[in-house]
Amino acid sequence: MNKPIKVLIVEDSEDDAILALRALHRGGFDPTHQRVQTAADLQAALAQERWDAVISDFGMPGFTGLEALEIFRSTGLDIPFILISGTIGEATAVAAMKAGASDYMMKSSLARLAPALERELKEAQIRAANQQAQAALIDSEERFRQIAENIRDVFFLADVEDERVLYVSPAYEEIWGRSSESLYANPQSWTEAVHPDDRASAYEKYGQVVSTSKTEFEFRMVRPDDSIRWIKVRGFPVRDDADKIVRIAGIATDVTDHKTAAEKFKTAQDRITHLNRVYAVLSGINTLIVRVRDRDELFKEACRIAVEEGGFRMAMIATVHHNTTKIVPVATAGKDDELMTAINNILSSSEHAPKTMSARAIRDKKAVVSNAAQNDPQVLFSAQYIKAGVHSMAVFPLIVSDEAVGVLALYASETEFFKEEELKLLSELAGDVAFAIDHIEKQERLNYLVYYDVLTGLANRSLFLERVAQAMRSAVRSGDKLALFLIDLERFKNINDSLGRPAGDTLLRLVAEWLTSKVGDANLLARVSADQFAVVLPEVKQDGEVARALDQLMAAFLEHPFRLNDTVFRIAAKAGIALFPDDGADADTLFKNAEAALKKAKVSGERYLFYTQKMTEMVAGRLTLENQLRQALDKGEFVLHYQPKVSLASGKMTSAEALIRWNDPRTGLVPPGQFIPILEETGLIHEVGRWALRQAIEDALRWRSAGLAAVRVAVNVSPLQLRHRGFIDEVRQAISIDAHAAAGLELEITESLLMENVQHSITSLQAIRDMGVTLAIDDFGTGFSSLSYLSKFPVDTLKIDRSFVIEMTDAPESLALVSTIISLAHALKLKVVAEGVETEEQSRLLRVLNCDEIQGFLFSKPVPSDIFEAKYLALPSSP
Repeated sequence: MNKPIKVLIVEDSEDDAILALRALHRGGFDPTHQRVQTAADLQAALAQERWDAVISDFGMPGFTGLEALEIFRSTGLDIPFILISGTIGEATAVAAMKAGASDYMMKSSLARLAPALERELKEAQIRAANQQAQAALIDSEERFRQIAENIRDVFFLADVEDERVLYVSPAYEEIWGRSSESLYANPQSWTEAVHPDDRASAYEKYGQVVSTSKTEFEFRMVRPDDSIRWIKVRGFPVRDDADKIVRIAGIATDVTDHKTAAEKFKTAQDRITHLNRVYAVLSGINTLIVRVRDRDELFKEACRIAVEEGGFRMAMIATVHHNTTKIVPVATAGKDDELMTAINNILSSSEHAPKTMSARAIRDKKAVVSNAAQNDPQVLFSAQYIKAGVHSMAVFPLIVSDEAVGVLALYASETEFFKEEELKLLSELAGDVAFAIDHIEKQERLNYLVYYDVLTGLANRSLFLERVAQAMRSAVRSGDKLALFLIDLERFKNINDSLGRPAGDTLLRLVAEWLTSKVGDANLLARVSADQFAVVLPEVKQDGEVARALDQLMAAFLEHPFRLNDTVFRIAAKAGIALFPDDGADADTLFKNAEAALKKAKVSGERYLFYTQKMTEMVAGRLTLENQLRQALDKGEFVLHYQPKVSLASGKMTSAEALIRWNDPRTGLVPPGQFIPILEETGLIHEVGRWALRQAIEDALRWRSAGLAAVRVAVNVSPLQLRHRGFIDEVRQAISIDAHAAAGLELEITESLLMENVQHSITSLQAIRDMGVTLAIDDFGTGFSSLSYLSKFPVDTLKIDRSFVIEMTDAPESLALVSTIISLAHALKLKVVAEGVETEEQSRLLRVLNCDEIQGFLFSKPVPSDIFEAKYLALPSSP
C-alpha cells in the first residue's frame, strides 16, 4: 500500500506536475497535492496548509525556482524542497543546493524523485525528533531549577576572611537543636554536628563554595538528643567589585520527612513496579502460548518477553534430556556469555549439577528462590552472578503429567525481588508454559502422522504440496522460477520382492538420508509413493541451474553404494521435471505435469525429461554450451579484442578497452552476449575474468617492452567478480608481475553494480585505487546513483552509456542530460568518455559539450590484438 503524502507543487505546466505525481506514485507514495505558479499563491498555500514536501519547477514565466526557494526558506519550515528542471547547469545546481534546496534533478530523470523524497523525509523526521527532545530537556531543566531555587528554610551568611557567621535565621535552632548564639560563638559547630560518616564530604563541598562557585549537598546531622536529621544545603559565593569571594550565602533545608517519605514511597513503588513487570511477563507469555505452535519458538520468545517486557536481567529455559537426565539450557535472553558458560559447565558436571537450584526445582517439583545472591550458600557461583548484575533469582519447575520436564529460571538485578505475590504469579506462569509444552508435543505427534512419511521421516505428498504452494507464492514475489523433480527408483520392486520388505524399507531410508545430505534441507524433500521421491528447488534464477543440479544429483546417485544385507547395490533412477510458472500455476498441476514428464522419461529411456520438449532441448543445448565453455578455457580459445578510446581534443588514441571474445573452432568468433551470461550463471566468469585480467596486463607489458606506444588498457569487471571477497587479492597478484602493470591498467565497473552496496563498493574501490590502478564507472546514467554517492566513489573516469549518446541527436532532454553529466563530472575532476559513438554528428556534439574522449565504431570496432598493435600502437599516442 502506497504511503500518503501531501505535496505542494510549484509548476506552471499541469502536464509536468502530473508527471512528477506519477513518479511519486510509482515510487511508493500516494500523493495529494495543490499546484501553484505565482509567488503570491505559494505564500498563501504555505501559510494555509501543512505540507509534507514542496516540489518546484526551476524555470517558470516570471517566477523562478530560486525565488520560490527564497519564499519557502522565509517560512522557517523544515520539510523537503526539491527542484526539477528540464535543463540546469552545474553552477546553477550548486547555487540551488547552497541556497537550501534538499535536492534537484532533471525532468528526464524523474525515477530519482521518489527515492530522493523518501530520503529527505526521513532526515526531516530525525531533525524534528532531535529538536523536540532538546526542547523537552531544556523545559525539564528549567522547571527543576525554578523549584530548587525557591525552596527556603534556614538562611545563613558567613564572612570568608575571618570565617565568622554574620547571620543565621531562627529556624536554625529548631532544626539543629542548638542555639543561634552557639553558632555565632563557634562557626565550626555546624560541622561538628554533622554525622561522622558524612563530615568529610560535607566539609569538602562547603569548601568548593569558598574557592569557586555555588554548590549543593546533603548530609546527616546529629542533634543533641542523638536524633538524626537529613539536611540539604545550597551555598552561593558573594563577590565584591573586584570579583573576589568575600561572603558565603546559604540555604539549609530539613529534608528528613521527605527522605523518609521517599524511602517509603520507593519501597511501595518498587513493589508496584515488580508486580507490573511480572504481570507484563504473564500477559506477554500467555498471549504467546495462544498463538505459538512450535516449542523452540515458545522457549525463545518466552525468554525474550521476560527480559524485554519484564525487565529481568536474564531468563533461561532448560529441559531434562530424556536419555541422560541432564539439564540442558535450550533458550536464553539477556544472557551474559561468561555467566552462561559457567551455568552450562555446572549443569554438565555430574558432581555439581545435583546441587544446583535447577536440579533442586526438578527434584522437589517446587520453586527455588534466592533473593540475595551475593551471600546465599545455595548459589554455587555467586561471584559470577554479581559480576553479571544478578542479585535475585528464582527457578520454577515445568511439570507435565506430574513429571518435571524442565525449568524456567528468571534473574533480577534487584535484591529481594521475588516476594510472595510475585512467586505465586510466576508459579502460575510456569504451569501455563508446561501446559503449552504438553499441548505442542501432542499436536506435533498428530501433525507428524498426518503430514510425514513414518518410514523415512520425510514429508508426505500432502505436506509437500503445501510447501510447494508456499514456495510458489514466494517465487511470485521475488520474480524467480521454481522447479519440481519427481525421482523414481528403478528395480525397486525387484529388490523388495527378492530381499524382502525389511530390506526394501532399509533402502528407502538410506535413499532418503542420501537425498537429504545432498539437497541440504529435508523440507525440500518428500516421499510421495512407494518408490518415488519429490524435490522442490524454490529459487531458480536461470533454467540452466535446474539441469545442472539434477545432472549432478543423478550421476552421484548412480555412483553411491547402498549396502543391504552385506551386499552393495547401485541404484539407478529416472526423473521428471516441471517448472513454475511455465508448466503450472498451482502445486497440484505442477506435480501432475512432473509425473507426466517422469512417465515419458521411463518410456523413452532418458535419465530425466522436462515437461515440455522445448525446455528439454534448450537445457540440453545450454549444458552442451557450458561444457564447451569449460573446454574453451582449458584449450585457450578465449581471446581479447581491443577497442581504442580517442581524445576529442587531439583526435589521437589515448587508451583501449579489452573485450573478451570466444574463438570457437566449430563456428568462429562467438558474440559475448551469447556466452557471458552462461559464464556468470555457472561461475566460470571468475576463471575467465582472471584470465582476461592477466592477459590484458601481459599484452600491455609486451607492447611496452617491444617499444610500442604505451597505452592504458581497460578491463571490465563482472558483478560476481567484485562481490567475491578474493577479488582485490586477485588484482594485487595480477599487477605484481611488473612495476608498470598497475599504471597501465584500468578497471571498468558498471554504475548499477556500485549502487547495490555503496559502502562495500567504496571500500573495495579505494583498496584497488591504492594499488595505483585507475577506475572507471561504466554505463553511467543507468544506475540512478545519487550525486552525493558519486562524489564519494574513488574513481577517475565516467563512461556515459551509449543509449544516451544515441538519443542525444534526436531528443533535447537526452542532450541536456549528457551535458549535465559532463559538467558535473568535470566539477568532480573526473574524465568523461562517451561510449557507442557511431556518427560524426555525435562526435561534433560531444566536442561542443567538452567531452574528453569517445569510443565507438566511428573510430574503430574492437579488433584482435595483432591488428591493434599494427594499426594503432605504431602511431604516436597522447600521454
